[in-house]
Amino acid sequence: MSGFDYVISIGGAAGQGIATPGNILARLFARQGIHMYAYNAYQSIIRGGHSFLTIRCSDREIRTHGDVIDLMICLNQDTMDRHLEHLGPNTSVIFNSDTIEPGKAADGVQLCPMAVAELTGKGANKLMQNTVAIAVTCQLLGIEFSALEDVLNFQFSAKGEELVAMNVHVAKAAYDHSAANFQPASQQAPKPGRPLAVWAGNQAFAMAAAGAGVKFYCAYPMSPSTGIL
Repeated sequence: MSGFDYVISIGGAAGQGIATPGNILARLFARQGIHMYAYNAYQSIIRGGHSFLTIRCSDREIRTHGDVIDLMICLNQDTMDRHLEHLGPNTSVIFNSDTIEPGKAADGVQLCPMAVAELTGKGANKLMQNTVAIAVTCQLLGIEFSALEDVLNFQFSAKGEELVAMNVHVAKAAYDHSAANFQPASQQAPKPGRPLAVWAGNQAFAMAAAGAGVKFYCAYPMSPSTGIL
């Protein structure tokens, strides 16, 4: 299959903020004109457990999240232990080397250790490792840092200029570190095209129901269908 078709998986525990890097990458790809399909597999618990978000991005329309992993972002040791063995040649693994041991990888798997504490500084929010991972992902795929900076400004603007500046600073440090130490991904993102919209499944379901004439919907507010209410 020719063209750009790449699968990114983000794994961690509930409470580690997996949704945020997923949202940032989705918006980033959409603004670049890259088609995207995401699926989030998670356990029905508030903290802990294992969550695994898969984002497939392509230069053409897609309707599934695929069945391979090209790049994996590990936010905890459990993700590394569960999934490293499933990665083959021409893949990459991004992880916080302060807290995660990589284990033995197959030939052709590029390990991308990031010393998050050194990049973010002492006392930084633990969720900053997500920003680090996003920046490395962009660099490996050949996406310009300015595109990531724009999305970070959009994502965190409501939380104040200080948080925006901190995320941009950390992202730039991680981006530059990746450029100096890691090989580019096996596929490179296409040049930016016409921006696309990001549409969640619940939004599509609710709008289609309304358009079809549904007047009343009753359900218990439980994830993942709460958004339909």
